[in-house]
Order: sequence, then C-alpha cells, then structure tokens
Amino acid sequence: MSDTSVGRPTPVTNATHSQKPSGMPIHKYGTYDAVDIPDRSWPDERITKAPRWLSTDLRDGNQALIDPMSPARKREMFDLLVRMGYKEIEVGFPSSGETDFAFVRSIIEEGAIPEDVTISVLTQAREELIERTVESVRGAHRATVHLYNATAPTFRRVVFRGSKEQVKQIAVDGTRLVMEYADKILTDETIFGYQYSPEIFTDTELDFALEVCEAVCDVWQPEAGREIILNLPATVERSTPSTHADRFEWMSRNLSRREHICLSVHPHNDRGTAVAAAELAIMAGADRIEGCLFGQGERTGNVDLVTLGMNLFSQGVDPQIDFSQIDEIRRTSEYCNQMEIHPRHPYAGDLVYTAFSGSHQDAIKKGFDAMEADAAAQGKTVDDIEWAVPYLPIDPKDVGRSYEAVIRVNSQSGKGGIAYVLKNDHKLDLPRRMQIEFSKIIQAKTDTEGGEVTPKAIWSVFQDEYLPNPDNAWGRIQLRSGQTTTDTDGVDTLTVEAVVDGVETALTGSGNGPISAFFEALNAVGVDARLLDYQEHTMSEGASAQAASYIECAIDGKVLWGIGIDANTTRASLKAVVSAVNRATR
Repeated sequence: MSDTSVGRPTPVTNATHSQKPSGMPIHKYGTYDAVDIPDRSWPDERITKAPRWLSTDLRDGNQALIDPMSPARKREMFDLLVRMGYKEIEVGFPSSGETDFAFVRSIIEEGAIPEDVTISVLTQAREELIERTVESVRGAHRATVHLYNATAPTFRRVVFRGSKEQVKQIAVDGTRLVMEYADKILTDETIFGYQYSPEIFTDTELDFALEVCEAVCDVWQPEAGREIILNLPATVERSTPSTHADRFEWMSRNLSRREHICLSVHPHNDRGTAVAAAELAIMAGADRIEGCLFGQGERTGNVDLVTLGMNLFSQGVDPQIDFSQIDEIRRTSEYCNQMEIHPRHPYAGDLVYTAFSGSHQDAIKKGFDAMEADAAAQGKTVDDIEWAVPYLPIDPKDVGRSYEAVIRVNSQSGKGGIAYVLKNDHKLDLPRRMQIEFSKIIQAKTDTEGGEVTPKAIWSVFQDEYLPNPDNAWGRIQLRSGQTTTDTDGVDTLTVEAVVDGVETALTGSGNGPISAFFEALNAVGVDARLLDYQEHTMSEGASAQAASYIECAIDGKVLWGIGIDANTTRASLKAVVSAVNRATR
C-alpha cells in the first residue's frame, strides 16, 4: 500500500507550477554584455561617507516637464536646493534658448549663489553653443561647463553616421573650444571647472569610452588643483546594478591620472534600479552622484537624490544634505514641477510612515513602548539611543513628521493600531484585553461604514462607549461624589452620592478597599458586579496630573471594561466601575 492511501496528500511537484511562455516578442531584444572583471572589489565595500552631489533638477529635471518651470518656479527650486545644502547645481542649458540663459544670468547678477556653491551649465559640442554657454556664467564665483556627446555604437551608426575616430574628435574639439572661450570670456574672479560626459555610456564599449575620456583629459590636462569631472551616464538604464558597478570599477581602475579625476555617476531609472545602480557605483569607485529630487527626469526619471540621501541617513551616515523638513521639500518640488509625489514614495510620501495592518500596528506600538523603556533604563531620552521600531526604518520626527499619521485605522487594522492612537493622542495606555474589546467595536464600525476611521472618530467612539459625562450622560448611574473612611481593622466604608435611574441616591458599602466597598454598595440597587482586573497609570506629570483607571468586571454574567479619568485616583477607579456598570445595561 502506498503512503498516499493512508490519508496523506499527494506531493505537489515544482513542474505543476512552472511558468508558461509569455508569447511576447522576446527575439527582438539582446542580452547585455557582462564585464570581465573576476577580481572585482566593490561587493566588499561599504558606503561610510556621503558622495559629492549634483542636482540637475533645473536642467535634466526641467527639460522632462510637460510644463517647464517659469523663472519664478526655477528660482524657488534653486533656493530650495541651496537651503538643503547642495554645493553643485546644474542650473540650465543656456544655449538652448533665452529662458535658460536669462535664468543663469539672473542668479549671478542678483547674488543668489553662495560663494561655496558651484553652478554647472550644459552644452553640446558645437562652437556657437559653447560660446553662448561660457558667456552665460560670466561673473560667477564658481562655474563648471559640462560638455557631452553621444559615443554609443547605435548613435555612431544611426544618428551621426560617423566613425569612432570622428566621435572622439568631437569630444576633443569641444573640450578645446570650452577652454579657449573660458580664457576669452571669464576673468580670474571665476573659479572655472570642466565636466565631460560620453553620453549613453551604458551602451558604449568600455575600451572606447576609456579612449575618449583619456583623449579629453589629454586636452584638459588634469593635475593637482585642476580636476576634471568625468560623468558616465546611464542615459538609458540597460543592465543590472551589479553590471553597472562592474563598468565603474573597470573605468576607475583603467583611467590614468585617476587622482585628479572626479568620477561621476548619472543613472536613469528605466529598469527601476537607479538608486541601487548609484549606490553600487559609489562602492565601485565613483565620487559623485547626479540626480533630481524625488527622481524627476526623462521617461522613468533621474536617480532620486532624496532616497539616496535618506538611505545614508538611515544607516547612520550623514548625507550632508538637510532633509529634516521633508514635507516642505516635497511641497516646493510639487509646486516647481507641477507634478505630485506619489503617496508611497520612499521617505517623503504621505503614507510611507503609516501602518494600516493590525500586526504592523501592534509591532510599532510595542516598539515605541520598548524604546521608552530602554531609554528610561539608560537614563537617556529616546532621541539619544539607537532607533529600533519595527516597520519604521527611521524616526518620522527626524524628517519633520508627527507621529499622528504613523498608525491609521481601517478594516485591516487591529487592536495595536487603535491602542496606539489612544496612547499617542490621549495618553491612555489600555490593558491588552481592553484593547481587544474596543478594537471589536471599531471593527464593527469599519465593516459597516468602510474606509478609514480617523483618530478624531476613534476618540468620539471611545468617549461614547466608555466615558459618560454631563455632556454625554447615559446609563443607570451618574456619580456625584464619594467619601471613604477606614476603621481600625482596615475596613473601608464608602458613601457615594449618585443619580441612579434618574433618582438622587446615597449608596453605602464596606470592603477591603474603595472598589470592593463600591461593589457592595451597588448591590443595593440590584447590580451584581465582581472585580476581575484593575490597572491604573498617571496621564502626565505635576500636581495637576490626572490618573486613568481601568476596571474589568463580571456584571450580571457579562465581562466588560470600564475607564475612569480623574485627578484623584480613588475617584478615577469609582468612575471606571460606573463606566463598566453602565455599559452592562446600555
């Protein structure tokens, strides 16, 4: 008899779930060549300091907009980048038209550029464009001219119809012209730099990319105090980030005069891996990253400078860029680009620090509680110990977010999220079983009404369910006042003035504490109540601090929680009993 005949299920083989051919025309696309670098070292590297950053929001980002920035929006973006701490900013393509040229002139003539900020301007390798570009930065304290030409075989064959030698000569001649016009137009007041990009580096043969870059360096003659920036753009992202890193390590190893070269990475996001490609390129030897805030740019965008910087921050590495007011950065970017940031965008989206899932909420709440306990044990504040809260890679407060939106409640939520809202907003630390009880009440609301339940709505439901007051009077009993005396045997006698079923009533009972005495007093009005659990805590510090008392009772066969809040702990506990009793008969 086989094993399957005794009730065991038939094993499922992998072949049962094998994928079927898609039917898509995959024959049209070739593979991307690997780099022969068997002793690659970048996988063992770690990023321990920030790279140099260049923002190209005002050039690469702007040219990709449906509605390019007006001068006012450009200035707003420039000022934001300066405030954040970017020291290299590509401010335009001044030879492309009067708008870009006028903007570059305006920030120079109006003194908008701090002395430690270098502006960069882009040009193609044509003489009249180079002259116009150099003219645009006249009078700037620090300026870089960025020249590019396409070097990839498809462009050589289809666009330029030229040989490798002809394409290399374009780069060499362009570099020489930049130097000549800089000497003619600029004065010693300008600290002048040069950047060259073999465009579509990702598709260019490595040995040819190296040959072109070396030829450009031969003209510029980099040396101590005279660097050249060689920017190797992933104009179209074509490979895995690991292959991209291999290409950078190969170039970094083979470039002569490497110590005088700033090797720059300029990823686009066509494969959705631009951030990884940039990080691995830095590990492979790159010195600088070019990108845009929130990944704005052509097609799928340039690499996202916000995500890159915040990734460093989350690992304890100073990005040297200030992201502490992430919402202001996002709002300014949305205004300037006239494009919204996705609510799930890393670090900056509306929902990225928000948990709806019940298990996530529970873990976050416990994480906050543990942080507070650990800090107290060490005699420190929460801000002075290592951050360790599940599902939150950074403290939202560090980027200017409040904790109010960390946990939001909908039909997927559980007790942890609801308890977090009550603790964070109202300083009520509900016992676990009370969390379960109240979460069922909220769950019934979400199941009936759908959508999200706001913190305000949660508090309204909580008050209505547990906290009768003069403005929200319900239930059999409204507590007026109470007085306790203790005899020599330690027996407490409690006298309570209350309204019972609409009638002013004096209740008296005795027991081994005020709560026990109150239960006995309630027997006189037909309430059979038994204490199951009691917890309390202060809600704040100081003489005027209030206490919250939580009572779990068995009342006429029902198990219910009640809560009382009062500056007097005894009165808070009596209110909690009244809360539970009233709920039993509601």
